[in-house]
Amino acid sequence: MTVTELPFGSWPTSITSEFVVTAAVRLWEVRVDGADVYWSEGRPSEGGRTQIVRRGADGTVTDLLPDGMNARTAVHEYGGAAWWVRDGVLWFTNWADQRLYRLESGGVPVPLSPVPAGPRGERFADGEVSRDGTFLVAVRESHPADGRGAIDVRNEIVRLSADRASQPEILVSGPDFVAAPRLSPDGGSLALVSWDHPSMPWDDTVLRVRDLATGADTVVAGGPGESVMEPRWQSDGSLLFLSDRSGWWNLYRWTSDGTVAPVIELDAEIGMPAWQLGSSRYAVLEDGSIVFARWRDGYDGFGLRRPDGSVADLDLPFSAITAIERVGADAVVVVAATPATELGVYRIEFASGAAKFESIRAPRDLGLDPASFSVPEAISFPSVDDSGAPRTAHALFYPPASNDYRGPAGELPPLLVMIHGGPTSSALPMLSLQTQYWTSRGFAVVDVNYGGSTGFGRAYRELLKGAWGVVDVADCIAAAAWLGEQNRVDAQRLAIRGGSAGGYTTLAALARTDTPFAAGADHFGVADLEALAADTHKFESRYLDGLIGEYPARRDIYRERSPIHHVDRLRKPLIVLQGSDDPVVPLNQSEMIVEALRARRIPVAFLVFEGEQHGFRRAENIRRALDAELSFYGQVFGFTLPASEGIEPVVVENLA
Repeated sequence: MTVTELPFGSWPTSITSEFVVTAAVRLWEVRVDGADVYWSEGRPSEGGRTQIVRRGADGTVTDLLPDGMNARTAVHEYGGAAWWVRDGVLWFTNWADQRLYRLESGGVPVPLSPVPAGPRGERFADGEVSRDGTFLVAVRESHPADGRGAIDVRNEIVRLSADRASQPEILVSGPDFVAAPRLSPDGGSLALVSWDHPSMPWDDTVLRVRDLATGADTVVAGGPGESVMEPRWQSDGSLLFLSDRSGWWNLYRWTSDGTVAPVIELDAEIGMPAWQLGSSRYAVLEDGSIVFARWRDGYDGFGLRRPDGSVADLDLPFSAITAIERVGADAVVVVAATPATELGVYRIEFASGAAKFESIRAPRDLGLDPASFSVPEAISFPSVDDSGAPRTAHALFYPPASNDYRGPAGELPPLLVMIHGGPTSSALPMLSLQTQYWTSRGFAVVDVNYGGSTGFGRAYRELLKGAWGVVDVADCIAAAAWLGEQNRVDAQRLAIRGGSAGGYTTLAALARTDTPFAAGADHFGVADLEALAADTHKFESRYLDGLIGEYPARRDIYRERSPIHHVDRLRKPLIVLQGSDDPVVPLNQSEMIVEALRARRIPVAFLVFEGEQHGFRRAENIRRALDAELSFYGQVFGFTLPASEGIEPVVVENLA
């Protein structure tokens, strides 16, 4: 095979922006109803809508939602758990009006919730149907038509009829947030998770059981310094749940006599941060064995706890897991991925004693040689905390990869430092064509799990408390510096890119007078922390209390860490990409930073995508964002784009 030498960044590739979005779907949630398996597919080719797909026992695969319907909820703005099933019936929240619908097999969707007083004024999520099928419970988020924004939004647990339109009955009200309403086997009790401002669900939550007849509550677990999630009733009336009381999200059992005992104890994370509702990271088999996902050292994986209490890792290839549900007596279905495959739906069976898996909804056949993919390497490197004390940070490193091209002898590749959102999230070690879009062209990529990221225990997660814009920036700079010192990347061609919280870190890093980065890409990032504190949705309206400090009491810190107040330090080229209808990071945030750069004649490119919200879902916008960013780097770093792709150059203002 002939390998051609070309400058890094300019390599032709089959992984074009068109390839990235063609037939791409976003798999995330899975449900089981008898022998039928259901999953959700986010489809960029259909305007980003979420379709629900059923695979019957005979293998028949059916799309369930008619044209125009989109199973997506706006609860917490990030959604999750927008649909659930029982006995062949699907219940779902429709994106356009946020009303709750019932869909029987072969029928048409019928609304169950009333028409709200204002557009999308009542939103539903995270529901469950009673065992007799007569009613359902769900989280309802109410936005009064004459409300004053986030301060008047109410989050409650309600009960509705499962088969006809009805007025929701409030079961739980009072906490700022509620989640995971789960009915006990006898139907007499309701388990639920709640939390109050300024906590986020990965900070301090409370798990309680409410007697539906008396309204009396029993606190099971949680409180200051403990995050609990994913309550699951067992047939004997006990309750399983995840808690990080040990410093890691592990599994515990509560019994009605008030006893709480550990079930699985590991220095690994079973739980994930509840940015979205409805997480499902463990399942109990008929014999009492528990199949669970566990995050350790930057990689996800499966574990199995046997009834005798023994715990073992499973020899399976998966490195990122988003959902687990039991199917039958001794099997689970999962949504999972590997470093060389996208997310797929799989059945894992334990009948023979060993875990055997088969594909139910295979990842798409990319038609590419897996050897051409860049496989992530988990790295750890020295950094410092907000006081300057030394510590260790983590990342996933992707070297350039191509079967057909190599860089010039003696040259090192440019580096893209990627910053995940959240910031309480994590870099996922799974095949992402958006990452391979860069590596297959000759870029190196490092996806940084900076202090504050999930997957490394509570203590690591809390490194960002009061230190957003400090610890995350330090870790991104440290990752780039370490890779440069290891002679794995060109230390003179470092770029930083991120979306949402990652966009803020990008801007904060570029605003440092000692920044090592030669360019940056800000995807719907925060420029003004004060503006964000005053103008964002309820779920995150007090998030900055923990990340920065109380506002306005610590207004000095907000101003000091806001890139908009340090535009005099911004001297590096920047591309800004923003959705016009973003409710999380409003358009004016990006407009402020762009106008400031224009005023100082700093090279800047600015693209606004009409109709997009927080993150880009439409195929044409995902394509344009990728290609525009590549064009931007080509102009800044001085390499030529492959002519065969016909990429439209982005206009970089003020670039000499």
